[in-house]
Amino acid sequence: MSVRSTLLSTALAALALPAAAQEADCPIKVGVLHSLSGTMAISETTLKDAMLMLIEQQNEDGGLLGCQIEPVVVDPASDWPLFAEKARELLTVNDVDVIFGSWTSVSRKSVLPVLEELNGLMFYPVQYEGEESSKNVFYTGAAPNQQAIPAVDYFIDELGVEKFALLGTDYVYPRTTNQILEQYLKDKGIAAEDIFVNYTPFGHSDWSTIVSDVIEHGSDGSQVGVISTINGDANVGFYKELAAQDVSADDIPVVAFSVGEEELSGLDTSNLVGHLAAWNYFMSADTPANEEFIAAWHEFIGNEDRVTNDPMEAHYIGFNMWVNAVEQAGTTDVDAVREAMWGQEHPNLTGGTAVMNANHHLSKPVLIGEIREDGQFDIISQTDPVAGDAWTDFLPDSAKLTSDWQELDCGMYNTETETCVQQTSNY
Repeated sequence: MSVRSTLLSTALAALALPAAAQEADCPIKVGVLHSLSGTMAISETTLKDAMLMLIEQQNEDGGLLGCQIEPVVVDPASDWPLFAEKARELLTVNDVDVIFGSWTSVSRKSVLPVLEELNGLMFYPVQYEGEESSKNVFYTGAAPNQQAIPAVDYFIDELGVEKFALLGTDYVYPRTTNQILEQYLKDKGIAAEDIFVNYTPFGHSDWSTIVSDVIEHGSDGSQVGVISTINGDANVGFYKELAAQDVSADDIPVVAFSVGEEELSGLDTSNLVGHLAAWNYFMSADTPANEEFIAAWHEFIGNEDRVTNDPMEAHYIGFNMWVNAVEQAGTTDVDAVREAMWGQEHPNLTGGTAVMNANHHLSKPVLIGEIREDGQFDIISQTDPVAGDAWTDFLPDSAKLTSDWQELDCGMYNTETETCVQQTSNY
């Protein structure tokens, strides 16, 4: 072939490539915004490691748009204002293309104004209280109708719970979730005096009085159940106090929304057998995809004792959807990727397929697991995929709201007035 023909062929081949692929700024940078110190490190450090594994796997498969992916890891240290500072640093100094991170809702809400100001993109992998839909966030964890509501239904329908103790860490996620649950319980016929609510600070350690109060709540012989939105290392003291006061799952069952395999891995779980957790994933799920994921995790981390958990699966789903959206859009441009995200599908590790909806929330199944002596969970209930609701049906002001970024270009659309409302922070 002549030099002229070679040059012509090369030029035509370049024209055939997506424009963005030719212009890709290598490496593609992924921000990892998880606490590696402080009270939330017990939960978030593993998510940092999971992201590094997913990025390494993608690079081994050839990278993205002809580029390698470079992780940029920062430590916001369980300090909520520092989350905002670190997010700004990732977007303006490190020039990342996307952020995966946060655990608590207060950290997410701290980051939110920065994302919207700078048009950054973040994938948030943890169950939360709903009542939010930002065009700059994809929520890959559970909304209340994918975790809290099904757990309450299980307590009432399967365990005959008559009185409820709603115990939470004192910040926006537990307070908003419990506000939703209080109304839902009342709608189900549970009297207000049969709902005991208590909040404690992050890192709370003295649970003796609170556990005694929960026991007293059932002193008339009623079956009491605990709905736990306790976060971080405070769970260690809570479960130890249950054991110290000889409270078994038969006496007072606990269903937790922020306790999974990682949190239990450091506890003596022999006295916790039978207590519950509600998630969209458990490590014990018996599927080929999960077996492969666990094997890859153990190889990457170099420790076969390390567990997997629900937020790891959420990062797995979110990261792979983002990769697919970038490839589909031919660019890492935030607006193009966001539009390519709507309708993205990716297999769950528990079977079936997760779907990203136009409200930036996933459809995925709800699982309830029972704690085993080895710190794993027996899956005792699993639903068909449930679409995550950005706005709950169980609060009057929220029931009239919907989110649709694809057709309505609005995350807070009032169906009664047919207008788009500007969302304000609620923390």
